[in-house]
Amino acid sequence: MATITLDKIVKNYGAVKAIHGIDLTIDDGEFVALVGPSGCGKSTLLRMVAGLEDISGGRLLIGDKVVNTVEPRARDIAMVFQDYALYPHMTVAQNIGFGLKMRKTDAADRKARVADAAKMLQIEALLDRRPAELSGGQRQRVAMGRAIVRRPSAFLFDEPLSNLDAKLRVEMRTEIKRLHGLLGRTTLYVTHDQVEALTLADRVVILKDGRILQEGPPLTLYEKPNTRFVAEFIGSPQMNMFEGTVRHTDSRSFADIDGVQLSFTSIGAPDGTPIYLGARPEALLACNTASADLHTQVEVFEPLGSDTMVSARVAGAMTIVRLSPETPVARGMNLSLCFDRNKLHIFHAETGNRVDTISAL
Repeated sequence: MATITLDKIVKNYGAVKAIHGIDLTIDDGEFVALVGPSGCGKSTLLRMVAGLEDISGGRLLIGDKVVNTVEPRARDIAMVFQDYALYPHMTVAQNIGFGLKMRKTDAADRKARVADAAKMLQIEALLDRRPAELSGGQRQRVAMGRAIVRRPSAFLFDEPLSNLDAKLRVEMRTEIKRLHGLLGRTTLYVTHDQVEALTLADRVVILKDGRILQEGPPLTLYEKPNTRFVAEFIGSPQMNMFEGTVRHTDSRSFADIDGVQLSFTSIGAPDGTPIYLGARPEALLACNTASADLHTQVEVFEPLGSDTMVSARVAGAMTIVRLSPETPVARGMNLSLCFDRNKLHIFHAETGNRVDTISAL
């Protein structure tokens, strides 16, 4: 295993700077996910680590060795791509062992490694089949097997589940997490799906326009996003946003949201500052009419079994509320809502940065 260190990494395409001096260290055995919108630079970073893209500036280290100009095959890493890239005329066993064969690995050792990988991936019964006889999930397991038999110091995954249907994606997420637990290898995983990132990784890195906006454990990013962009990007359904203004009195601070004043002990912004107040669907609670902060009507509701997701218009914007499945809901029904003061987020309307608050007790 090995540490992967990106030290002020830059990538330029002519006059266009795609990656702006990124610093990131992936510890030995850690699982790190890079996530962000299309064009944020996540796949470019991964390809630079793999050696498939030249580095315009900075240093890339695998272990304690600078590998900026080292050929991909000499970096002791294995990559799993979005498309499976299997040889159609070869069997599963031949596909898994092909890289070892090209490295002139002893035939007996190659056979043993293929058998070990197949057992780990639970595809032993498929070794004599060809790719055309496999499902999408089985093909992805074969592609992972081809990486596992290399026994590299690190694994790189480039959106490996994007071609699978929803059910298979969930199954393969579990499989990838199980394999990381078994192998303990350093893993860098690229995805556009924030649910994948949150469920798989020890640490999630949010990218935008070639820069890191925030990194940390999944729960930290969910509970304390440092910008409005991160707040809306992480979480499904995404965080509700309400326009408002900061108001201060001698003893308290308020977030004034469309005439509703939400009290805080302190809000770290001057009086009159325009803000966005963020509330995840679970931070809006059904309550009795007398104590409610907001009154609205149900426009759409979606029973999901574990929850009921309700869409209602609040302050002119469509708002998502997560209710318990026992709560009776009907279209057009009046809905009284209270904000959970301990789960609210405030962002500066102009900079998008988080505003520090101390919630009322």
